[in-house]
Amino acid sequence: MDFLGSLVNLWHSTGLYNIALGQCIMIVVCMLLLWLGIAKQFEPLLLVPIAFGGLLANIPILSLPIDALPVLGQNLSSGGFLGIIYWLGIESGLFPIFIFIGIGAMTDFGPLIANPKTAILGGAAQFGIFTTLIGALVLAKYFGFNFSIQDAASIGIIGGADGPTAIFLSRKLSPNLLGAIAVAAYSYMALVPIIQTPIMRLLTTKKERAIEMKQLRHVSKREKILFPIMVLILCALLLPDAAPLIGAITFGNVLTECGVTDRLSKTAQNDFINIVTILLGLAVGSKLSADKFLVKETLGILLLGAFAFSVGTAAGVLMAKLMNLLRKDKINPLIGSAGVSAVPMAARVSNKVGQESNPHNFLLMHAMGPNVAGVIGSAVVAGILLSVLGK
Repeated sequence: MDFLGSLVNLWHSTGLYNIALGQCIMIVVCMLLLWLGIAKQFEPLLLVPIAFGGLLANIPILSLPIDALPVLGQNLSSGGFLGIIYWLGIESGLFPIFIFIGIGAMTDFGPLIANPKTAILGGAAQFGIFTTLIGALVLAKYFGFNFSIQDAASIGIIGGADGPTAIFLSRKLSPNLLGAIAVAAYSYMALVPIIQTPIMRLLTTKKERAIEMKQLRHVSKREKILFPIMVLILCALLLPDAAPLIGAITFGNVLTECGVTDRLSKTAQNDFINIVTILLGLAVGSKLSADKFLVKETLGILLLGAFAFSVGTAAGVLMAKLMNLLRKDKINPLIGSAGVSAVPMAARVSNKVGQESNPHNFLLMHAMGPNVAGVIGSAVVAGILLSVLGK
């Protein structure tokens, strides 16, 4: 009898006995994310760690609590390794900032400096953020979604196609929606070629897509060093809430452009950002537990995220067409779609679509101008939303 009782207790302690329907669904969702990352290569560097974090978060019985630990050093091990990673990197806000250091080190601000007018296109692409904020409030008022204005702001930032910024803002305004927002942001970043291409073709003619642009002027080393420093100073003085993200990306960029910190620049571009990406993915995945993800609001976030990204793409293209009405030296409106922050994928898509209409069209460097402006713009918008809604 004791033996049978031991077997019963053993069975009751297994995950198979304790697993809930929601956890089964989330395990399937995480397997889908793994398939997208591995088989389809959609943002594999992030989707694979996020999917694994989600699998661990949905294993029944396994003691992996992810709630924030109140004071560093107070029984830290009780949070499980996912809890430790989440608290140290997400709850503290360090991981998005660390990612921005790596992005800054890998990004060339030269195209934006050479043609500063393209910053307007990066600004126009942020229009998707504000339209989606309004859309989330409409869903909350008329369709029963439980979105506060802080939630709406966090969802809207998906339109910037900037995963670290989305995490940075939602961590402070809507921590309960962090998992869904992060997955939506990175999923749509991975789907840039699929989402943007038909919108670009719909809003432009073949003649417009074939417009060739002049080669950009040479940008001196001095300009490349002074530009990020000036951006940081202006941002810190005018919008302190955006300073952490802007400071991180400009710091990383100066490491590369100054020419005397090659070791630091190479570390930031490779080992540093790779390690942070692994930890960030696991921490975000830990928020994909069934009780937090399988709610009606998640569907709203996914739909609004697609809407935000589409509106941002369309706004950038339409702004470029408007600029062409006011200037003799025409710009190819395709580069307006690169105003979203998916660096450098959005710029590559602009170049690819342009070459379909004109094989001699080389838009990559021209598209990098609004692309870089979009990164800075989304960080500025996040700072504005945080300063207005976070206090």
